Amino acid sequence: MTLYGRRMDSDFPTSIGRLGVTAFDCPDALALADFYNSIIGGDLVPGDDDGWVEVHTPTGRLAFQQIDDHRRPTWPGGDVPQQGHIDIDVQNLDGAEAAVLRLGAEMADTQPSPDQFRVMIDPAGHPFCLVLAH
Repeated sequence: MTLYGRRMDSDFPTSIGRLGVTAFDCPDALALADFYNSIIGGDLVPGDDDGWVEVHTPTGRLAFQQIDDHRRPTWPGGDVPQQGHIDIDVQNLDGAEAAVLRLGAEMADTQPSPDQFRVMIDPAGHPFCLVLAH
């Protein structure tokens, strides 16, 4: 299937990666994960790092990242933009990084764990992460 001349299938081996998790910055990762878990169900799964909690459901995952100086977003407009990002699971970090750079992404200045994930910036300025799939 094509849309606007682009392939629209989910054949992971022929794409750069697959959608992993949608993550939201927040002041208390466990509290917000529990909130959404109460709405959508699933399992609360702690991350490898303190301050990261995921909700796993049969149809997808949400993640919550604790930010100490988190400021509540103002929407629409206002001085604090929305604070979420997507993770894209990839089989090869270096290859995926090169591919998204060719598409117009930029490497973020800060790379907390470059052997596990790469923080990239999309052409509109939104951060997203390439995450080594397990």
